[in-house]
Amino acid sequence: MNPDWTPPEQPEDFVFDAESEAEIAVVIGKYPAERKASAVMPLLYIAQRQLGRQTGSAWVPIVAMDDIARRLDMAPIRVYEVASFYTMYNTRPVGRYHLQVCTTTPCWLRGSDDVVAACQRATGISHFGQTSADGLFTMTEVECLGACSNAPILQVDDDFYEDMDGPQTEKLIAELRAGRRPTPGPVVDRSGSAPAGGRKTLLSTPVAADK
Repeated sequence: MNPDWTPPEQPEDFVFDAESEAEIAVVIGKYPAERKASAVMPLLYIAQRQLGRQTGSAWVPIVAMDDIARRLDMAPIRVYEVASFYTMYNTRPVGRYHLQVCTTTPCWLRGSDDVVAACQRATGISHFGQTSADGLFTMTEVECLGACSNAPILQVDDDFYEDMDGPQTEKLIAELRAGRRPTPGPVVDRSGSAPAGGRKTLLSTPVAADK
């Protein structure tokens, strides 16, 4: 364990709001009663989104996990195990914008070091896991995000920003700081995962020869 790590301050209570309750009813309704524990992952995400709406910090406190365990007839430790295993769940408070930088080999080869450095310059964050002094940004190192063809990737909350470099990263953070969220996706001239600059093959539609 990191000797500098301290457990986050936990709220004393947590109550799902009406919006979350409506989502929970839909999710649990998808499973047979004897299999309702299968809803643990979406319920964790619902709790995390609610904290984001209410506090500006999207994370899942222990009291929310305990409520989920009660609803799903699970041992609390089983919920804790899921929440602590997947990086999509934040088990401690994060900034208003969660900067998740992929540094796995494809992103690293395409310049993820520049993205990390730009995040640090633009936010004042010095290392992964830190939150900026103004509370707006938390930077986390993540493993492969599954968009290697558009590397390097910077995930902000649930959005992928693709084909990033240093200047584009600083531009994105400036927009977020101003309260504007740019459209996610590639920042270069490409559609989805198509080649940059447009198609390179199958440039015409083949037509069957007349018999």
